[in-house]
Amino acid sequence: MTQTTASPVGPGTQEAGAAAPAAGPTTEQVWRAAARASFAVLSHVTPNGAPRSSGIVYATAGRRFFVVVAPDGWKARQITTGARVSVTVPVRRGGLLSLLLPIPPATISFHGRATVHPPGTLRAGALPPRLVKLLPAERHDSATVIEVIPEGEFLTYGVGVPLMRLQDPTAARGRAPV
Repeated sequence: MTQTTASPVGPGTQEAGAAAPAAGPTTEQVWRAAARASFAVLSHVTPNGAPRSSGIVYATAGRRFFVVVAPDGWKARQITTGARVSVTVPVRRGGLLSLLLPIPPATISFHGRATVHPPGTLRAGALPPRLVKLLPAERHDSATVIEVIPEGEFLTYGVGVPLMRLQDPTAARGRAPV
């Protein structure tokens, strides 16, 4: 039996014949991570073509994202039903270690189609319970709800990847079907 030694492989490189990087996260892993978070950045293009992004609080249900916005706010005025939007969800990681070291969040990014539900068109029972808890009772009938249905693939960075593997961008990146 012959013994061979491999030369060290640096981040972002792969030795010929070496195993490919671990497969990306599964669709279920991505949905679980997105369901645990509640903050994201929603991006869209305004009717005059200007890019716009803003922070949102959301909840997931039935493979959809739900966002409650003020009916006279920027998002309710600028995003229309059928509009394509982009969402990036930062996913906190590192546990207690993140209190001592600057550990960047993992991310989940995707694009999707928006459906805008005007005030009073969605019953509180139709919204995810977690979103209803975030919404003051007096706003249940007066808020606009933007529903985002993801399309294509989730693009991830660091989801389902051990902290030490984040040093290797190839290993940290992933894709999962929506």
